[in-house]
Amino acid sequence: MIRAGLIGLILLSVALNAFAQILLRWGARSAPLLADGRSIAAMIDTLFRPGILGGLACYGLSVLVWIRVLGMAEVSFAYPFLGLGFVLVMLAGWQLFGEPLTPARVAGTALIAFGVLVLARS
Repeated sequence: MIRAGLIGLILLSVALNAFAQILLRWGARSAPLLADGRSIAAMIDTLFRPGILGGLACYGLSVLVWIRVLGMAEVSFAYPFLGLGFVLVMLAGWQLFGEPLTPARVAGTALIAFGVLVLARS
């Protein structure tokens, strides 16, 4: 597979993983807040929320794509791309959940993205 196709698969896995985080966050926010938070019924109810199920499905797909990637690429090349998930999740959290974008958070995430860019060009 050409390098562009490999990078496309890597980015697909990263995007699925980031989307899983967003779905899990959404599912967790919609879960009922119980006083003890440990009852079996509360755990089962939380597990079967659409966001949680969708997040777990995205994780599963992400793992399948990632296994394919690892069969084709050096792990030292592919693994740092997972850092792009930080960028995607930070932006999605800001847009979808109103989470703050502090200067420190943006700067740290930009450093991660820059490192991934350097690696992709190596």
